Amino acid sequence: MNASPADLRSWLSARLLSLCVAETTSGQEDAGLPGLRMLLQELGATVVEQPVAEGRTNVLALWGRPKVLFSTHLDTVPPYFPPRIEGEVLFGRGTCDAKGQIVAQLAAVKSLLEQGRDGLAWLGVVGEETDSAGAAAAPGLADRLRDLKVLINGEPTGLKLATGQRGVQHVCLQCHGRAAHSGSPELGRNATWPLLDWLQRLREQPRPVDPQLGPELWNLGLLQAGEALNSVPARAEAHLMARVVPGSTFLEEVRRLAPPGSGVVDLRLDEPADLYPAVPGFDQRPMPFGSDAPALRQLVPDRTVVLAGPGSITVAHTLDEHITLTDLVAGVDLNRRLALHFLGD
Repeated sequence: MNASPADLRSWLSARLLSLCVAETTSGQEDAGLPGLRMLLQELGATVVEQPVAEGRTNVLALWGRPKVLFSTHLDTVPPYFPPRIEGEVLFGRGTCDAKGQIVAQLAAVKSLLEQGRDGLAWLGVVGEETDSAGAAAAPGLADRLRDLKVLINGEPTGLKLATGQRGVQHVCLQCHGRAAHSGSPELGRNATWPLLDWLQRLREQPRPVDPQLGPELWNLGLLQAGEALNSVPARAEAHLMARVVPGSTFLEEVRRLAPPGSGVVDLRLDEPADLYPAVPGFDQRPMPFGSDAPALRQLVPDRTVVLAGPGSITVAHTLDEHITLTDLVAGVDLNRRLALHFLGD
């Protein structure tokens, strides 16, 4: 960007605060459309809006016939809390995940346009935090993106390029017993105990570590049993979210360790791991989170994708979500250099 460092920081902070004023929790992303339209109009973009559902719209901005497509998501997680700036730190929902990505990407586009570049595009999708409805609808925009060389998907990666992302499995473990009065538990069969034993056996199993994606792990997110304090539970279930690496045997182990006769395994979600190419001159690191990159990379004829951006995932989704202006400025430089690389410079 041709602006001075102070002007760039002022531009970034003002645009980010204006975007974060709108509450765009998943399902109500269109609340942010007025501010986004104003920003894209400022940059002289040709804007295409793609309705996804009531109150939910994907937004595509074009500058020429695009070879480089920046992308990120428009929705945020609850609860919403308004933006504020303290020194060089911007606090608020979406400051790093992912409205900070929006302004860092569009500032890079602004810089490139000021240098006479075109062949750029930017895509904001709805629903990344929940149903990925925007990413599922995005192939409907492919006719405008036939010459793409790369998709640069923005997430808070600490300015490193992701090596890829682990797969995701949502597994429901269920055990069945027989109800009885709590005063006579011998007349029933408590479904909770075999489920807890099953989980403990699973906890004792070592998990593999992939050299590119890092460790495989799983989380016990929900544990439910019983209907009343004075009844023996006839049913118990646990919901696990596993972050799996290529060649994972997690699901097979869950089934192998099930209690005979009373354990049921229900696979609710199964998304494979995805690996991303190295880019010369840019550092790569494993990342602990997922994104829409595996779906959105289908827009690129050869599926080349980069997952990178400013900010830290450790503060995303928290009540302390924030990003520094120093990080945002570095994010602009990162996005600009990535774009130039794929434009052939």
